[in-house]
Amino acid sequence: MEIFFADPSEKPLPPEEVRIREIQARPWEDGRRVKVNLEVTPFLKRPSGQVEIRDAAGALVASASIVEAMTPHIEINLHLRPAELQGEFTVLAEIYYLPDIETVLEDEDRPPVPPQRMVVDSAQAVFTLP
Repeated sequence: MEIFFADPSEKPLPPEEVRIREIQARPWEDGRRVKVNLEVTPFLKRPSGQVEIRDAAGALVASASIVEAMTPHIEINLHLRPAELQGEFTVLAEIYYLPDIETVLEDEDRPPVPPQRMVVDSAQAVFTLP
């Protein structure tokens, strides 16, 4: 499969070299949703990821999984739980790869185990809800 990128001068990177270039979190005016933008380096193999939003005490208030991103620009909207929140929040993002399913099922003599993910990069940003 070939993946096309907007900037042909940028070389797609192998999984172990993929990085998060930028992370932004912008709350919607309603204070109940947050738009998260992730920009990653161009990639040869599609990465997966995890995004979490935590309050100042570290409690999880929103999360989303990214399954094999198609492009280096990832934009998602997260709905905050509970809906009425205030204060400082941290958005945490992690980009990772899972082994190919053939590799996981290779050894027929032992029971299958959940594949271990290879985390290649993580980033965070802070935002405030009034």
